[in-house]
Amino acid sequence: KMAGSPTPWTGCAYLFLQSTCKSIALPSLYESSQKKPCVFKALKLALADSTGSVNGVDMLKVHCSHPHLIVQLRFCKRENCRRFLRSYREGALQNSLQGHLQLSLATTTVPLEVELKAGGEHLDRVLKDEDHCLECIYREKPDRLPDEEITELEERLKSLMLHQSTNNNVAGKDCSSLPYLPQGSSLPPQVTFIFQGQQFDNRTITPDDHQKFAKSVSKKWKQVGRSLQKSCRALRDPVIDNLALEYDREGLYEQAYQMLLRFIQSEGKKATIGRLIAALEENGLVSLAEELLGLHSNEDCS
Repeated sequence: KMAGSPTPWTGCAYLFLQSTCKSIALPSLYESSQKKPCVFKALKLALADSTGSVNGVDMLKVHCSHPHLIVQLRFCKRENCRRFLRSYREGALQNSLQGHLQLSLATTTVPLEVELKAGGEHLDRVLKDEDHCLECIYREKPDRLPDEEITELEERLKSLMLHQSTNNNVAGKDCSSLPYLPQGSSLPPQVTFIFQGQQFDNRTITPDDHQKFAKSVSKKWKQVGRSLQKSCRALRDPVIDNLALEYDREGLYEQAYQMLLRFIQSEGKKATIGRLIAALEENGLVSLAEELLGLHSNEDCS
């Protein structure tokens, strides 16, 4: 180190993952040479989502301790660690992990239980005290460099992502052999779109949009899902029918909500209002499209 250079902020934590689905054992999947890259890819993408950067948090080692998959994490910036903690506390990391695992493993759903520890501290019990959590993680200094296996998986993932972004012919390949990227990921989404002759900002779908859609779409949620399915592999068959069965008792609102949640989780920033409006138009739901775009401003949408 150079004289006078500040000591970098580093800390370590352990993320415990367990599938609540009896047919899915994460440690067994990770121990499988065929499935290991799929699970690693899902972990990497979800962690990037949680910090807003692919370099926001490092994986040092993945331990298989049935029934848990335990990921040793290293944070090199306090702010990245803070973003991770907020994502974890709000459930966004868990949702992202479930979504990416579903895509990587080409399965219907991967329900997870998550737990976060730093040293002897169970951080789930003190998540509201963010500064205390940061201090616990800061006290745990990383005791290793990334495993050779992790380094190899990182390089493989980078190589495949580069290959996918430069080769348009890989879209039809099996999900297990390539890292998931939303279709057309090399191109930015449209900035605007046209609806009823007017130009609208093609923003990402908001929580308010999500709730209004689930509340109003009623029985046509499956038709909208099949329209979105054309450009969203996360909704490909049999996902929509499985969602209908899985949330049958909860009713139409929850079925519609979960369908759109799959779309949002898998597409990320490409889950735009323009794509949803196009699907609504295709299925004759113009009134709902107008409501989402604020064209029913005089009506009570509460």
